[in-house]
Amino acid sequence: MGAQQGKHEIQTRISYGLIAMVALIGLIVVRYAYVQLVQGRDLTERLQAQVQSDYKMQSPRGAILDRDGRELAVSTMTKSIFIDPNHTADKDQEQIATGLAPLIGLQPDDIRTAIADGGGFVWLKHFLTQDEYEAARAFVSDNELTDCIGFRDEPKRFYPNDVLAANVIGFVGTEDKGLDGIEQACDSLIKGEVTERELFTDQSSRPILESVFQRGAYRGNQCKTIQLTIDSTMQFTVEQELDRAMAENNPAAVTCIVMDPKTGDVLAMASRPSYNPNQFYDYAPETWKNRAVSFIYEPGSTFKSVVAGAALQEKVVTPNQVFVDPGYVMVSGRRIQNWNGASFGTVTFTDVVKQSLNTGFAQVGLRLGAENLMKYAKAFGFGEVTDIGLPGEEAGILFDPEDMRASDIATTAIGQSIAVTPIQLVRAMAAIANDGVVLKPHIVKSIKNADGSTYLENKREEVGRALESATDKTLVGLLEQVVASGGGKKAAVKGYRIAGKTGTAQKIRPDGAGYMEGRYIASFCGFAPVEDPQIVVLVMIDDPGTGNFYGGQIAAPVAQRIFAQLLRHLKVEPSTDPFADMEKTQREKPRPEPKKYEGEIPTGMIVVPDFRGLSIRAAAQKATAAGLQFESEGSGTATLQSIPANTLVEQGTSIHVTFGP
Repeated sequence: MGAQQGKHEIQTRISYGLIAMVALIGLIVVRYAYVQLVQGRDLTERLQAQVQSDYKMQSPRGAILDRDGRELAVSTMTKSIFIDPNHTADKDQEQIATGLAPLIGLQPDDIRTAIADGGGFVWLKHFLTQDEYEAARAFVSDNELTDCIGFRDEPKRFYPNDVLAANVIGFVGTEDKGLDGIEQACDSLIKGEVTERELFTDQSSRPILESVFQRGAYRGNQCKTIQLTIDSTMQFTVEQELDRAMAENNPAAVTCIVMDPKTGDVLAMASRPSYNPNQFYDYAPETWKNRAVSFIYEPGSTFKSVVAGAALQEKVVTPNQVFVDPGYVMVSGRRIQNWNGASFGTVTFTDVVKQSLNTGFAQVGLRLGAENLMKYAKAFGFGEVTDIGLPGEEAGILFDPEDMRASDIATTAIGQSIAVTPIQLVRAMAAIANDGVVLKPHIVKSIKNADGSTYLENKREEVGRALESATDKTLVGLLEQVVASGGGKKAAVKGYRIAGKTGTAQKIRPDGAGYMEGRYIASFCGFAPVEDPQIVVLVMIDDPGTGNFYGGQIAAPVAQRIFAQLLRHLKVEPSTDPFADMEKTQREKPRPEPKKYEGEIPTGMIVVPDFRGLSIRAAAQKATAAGLQFESEGSGTATLQSIPANTLVEQGTSIHVTFGP
């Protein structure tokens, strides 16, 4: 009986305990509901007023990379300090000025001036060092100045390679604003974004629980990553050679562009003098300009590549057509003479190209006419911007065909009286290397969003065809001979077939009224290897100060060194020589002697001479003396003729003679 009574008392106590717990939980629920539903808004506002602050969060500027993903420009977040002059009225302003200034590397007067400017926000200093930030933060906290002095995160741009590709990349000023180059052209895409966020803070307005609640990755539409077509290794090689060219030739400037002729990608683009974008403010603004797109000049003989292509396309000339070079020609009262002032006598068009004879090109230009000259210049991309995507690009200057006099046609044919940019000239030579097809040049390879997805990707883009394939192949053969045995010999690299053209042009006066005496621009533009072009190289030396100003003498050697290093970098196998065994084969193969014509020669008839073994000049003279129309193909000595020797033909008959090694 006693045991049952004890058990009953325990159960009763448990029941009372449960009832008490349920009642307590009920009171807590009711209280919680009252606080949340009745007092919730008021308490939240009080909490926010006490411990919550509005913060502006700055996302870093997007990176700029080379074609292989190597960093060319990156951003790091740093602290900057500002002051609210409106909230300093009840503070010891002198204490602020004298106490804070030495901590952040300023003069007290700098802070006094900022306070005197008034308003609600004035920057004191951008990009504090970590030591400056820690010292300033302690000063602000110790003196209870959090209501008038604050800090903000700002992205600081850093260029890890200093001068490398500076004129392409550009630089960033205050307020994260791109001021030149890609930084300016793509500013709206890569610029960091400021977003407002509410954070709980401590008494010193420092965010709390930040280590626990980290903000997620940026997902906005800015802060994109720009990947360029530039190859850092090739860029470094080019810039080293430009530094050497500056030392050797003491010019006003040097510019070089390297392009992939199959895609239009710019692999290297550099100028000297240049600057370090990490300290751009220490350099003259003139050095910031990208001369590859913003400098216009008369191209001189490098433009003859375009004229030769146009003449071959319009069939106003053949490679072995004979010209008589008197040393100079007079066109509309203007004297046009060869680069050395000498006469080369009877020459073929191949020789005209190889030796860059102004007299021959002036004649060819007049045969083409104003309409054709300008048509082909535009077809190759001259006279308009390439739209490569860099700021400050110039369009160049071409004639209106209707305004051209005979002297304008002749001077345009030798690369004078018009103006081009280096990027235009490179694109034109790339078209010749690319079977006559003109491509749009690119400096930006791709653009990635902040989340890694692709925003833009530039691919090969054909603009049009400037020359037919057959014509282009003939032109390439002529340009190859320029380097093999003509004026561009110093651009030759042993083991590789290189085609190109040299140029030497007088500098135009700044006011456009004529030329500057003794001031020149020397250049070379070419591509390699001829059988499968991988790179186009332009070297332009502006106003050399050594007395030697010919493109073949000072620009071609720079191009030669660049070709040699870049072809090795690209692992391009040496070219094969298709004529290596030809001479040996010809020596081994005996030539049958033609049967001589016997009998009387009727009136108006002639006997065809034997041209075999003669040079082009000797064969042309012999044909003219015999009364034949002479056409030729190839170079070297005569190996084949369309009409056998000692054949009886009418006077004025046309004979075609083939020449070879």
